[in-house]
Amino acid sequence: MAAFAEQIRKGRKFDQVLDGAREVFMRDGYEGASVDDIARAAGVSKATLYSYFPDKRLLFLEAARSECQRQARRALDQLDPAAPVEHALRTAAEHMIGFLLSTFGQGVYRLCVAESDRFPELGQMFYASGPAHVREQISAYLQYATARGDLAITDFDLAADQFTELCRADLFPKVIFGVQTRFSESEIRRVIDGAISTFMARYGTHRG
Repeated sequence: MAAFAEQIRKGRKFDQVLDGAREVFMRDGYEGASVDDIARAAGVSKATLYSYFPDKRLLFLEAARSECQRQARRALDQLDPAAPVEHALRTAAEHMIGFLLSTFGQGVYRLCVAESDRFPELGQMFYASGPAHVREQISAYLQYATARGDLAITDFDLAADQFTELCRADLFPKVIFGVQTRFSESEIRRVIDGAISTFMARYGTHRG
């Protein structure tokens, strides 16, 4: 991981390049994105782009890392700890599923799987900035809700992983294997409702 970080050079237009890359990668995915399009979206020359990121994979993973952090911040900003648990979990689920089903989210996953043998650092880098970060934030919220008496959890990391996997049910395998690429609001809501009801049936303290 350190070897990849050493190849990235920061500079005055670094964030500008990253914003352009994120825009193009989210629109076109990894394979469909060209360096020319990224440089154009960023408003820089290809030489400037390459001076920061000598490898397209590095640019993609750095854009993925920053996008994961941005999504996590948005989710946290909208998450009200004082709200009922079901409301907080719905907010988290909507953000997770939105990212998983996005062109960018799919591209990150496919790239990491495809390159994991040759470049294990890529997967490690993405896991640390994406799934591990999400797990940490959800686990922290679950601890708060348990202390408040709304949940009964002892293994918070496991519970956070379980909720994440419930949010991946049905939709994510279909989109990754190309079975279905677009989903209606009712299809997404069905998965979110199922994830919340299953999670609360296991960990909720008010189960009727």
